[in-house]
Amino acid sequence: MTKIMDEGIRLHDFEPKADNFREEVLHGLTQPQKTLPCKFFYDERGSQLFDQICELEEYYLTRTEMSIMCQHVGAMTQLFGPHCLLVEYGSGSSTKTRILLDHLQEPAAYVPIDISREHLVRSAITLMMNYTGLQVLPVCADYTQRFTLPKPQTTAARTIVYFSGSTIGNFQPHEAQAFLTHIAHLCGKSGGLLIGVDLKKDIQVLEPAYNDARGVTADFNLNLLRRINRELGADFNLEQFRHRAIYNEEAGRIEMHLISECQQVAHIDDVSIPFNAEEHIITEYSYKYSLNDFEQLAARSGFKVQQVWTDAQQLFSVQYLTVSDV
Repeated sequence: MTKIMDEGIRLHDFEPKADNFREEVLHGLTQPQKTLPCKFFYDERGSQLFDQICELEEYYLTRTEMSIMCQHVGAMTQLFGPHCLLVEYGSGSSTKTRILLDHLQEPAAYVPIDISREHLVRSAITLMMNYTGLQVLPVCADYTQRFTLPKPQTTAARTIVYFSGSTIGNFQPHEAQAFLTHIAHLCGKSGGLLIGVDLKKDIQVLEPAYNDARGVTADFNLNLLRRINRELGADFNLEQFRHRAIYNEEAGRIEMHLISECQQVAHIDDVSIPFNAEEHIITEYSYKYSLNDFEQLAARSGFKVQQVWTDAQQLFSVQYLTVSDV
């Protein structure tokens, strides 16, 4: 569905319905190991909190990725070639995207995709004002589900997908393979994927990035319960839950939890959700990869790694993948 928003923005709206939110929340919270999908972090407040996380001293990911992008953007956009359609999954505030937009050769259009409608529209309006010759086609959607991409006015030479941050790490390995396979089909033989991949490193660097001293990440995690209370009429007592993030070295992932401080019962409508003291809800996994591990994952998904850029300490990587088999 296309909606005309403020400033003439044409929003392609596939925002998940409230019933879907309720169904997925109840499904996760009634399992023996309680879970909540991390995609639901990003209501308007959650998106704002994540923007704050990206500026924290402990959170090396954003500033390291930005540094890599700034240093190598010329080489990246040279690989894209002229007249590409740039599609970004999980665009957020599109801060890193501006580095690409400043160097692209006559792009056909930019398609930001995000689940947070308010955040998406605000960012799209700002981009339209700052890049007056660029067609911006925002899509509000859960990008793990089916939706239709809008067609630009100008015919694109190829499709380039941009998937920044370490978001690919939020997928379990089999999910990551399925998702990358989907992107390979979207890109087609002439297209490519520019993706941020967080690398395996010392636990003393990893864990503080998800347990910042100011407690912004804790607030971000707890905001998921706040959203459930607001949108689903639930009665979670946020003061009786605490945030914890740990690195599971064997699985190669950060695990983010909400831990019940006591024995308690929460309710969503007529559904009771009991918690034991110290029982936890898993809210996010963030897998970390070696370069070889990710190359193998890409190959299983129909991609080949054409170029890798890292920082001097090899904390993070930005990789350009082309389609090997669609």
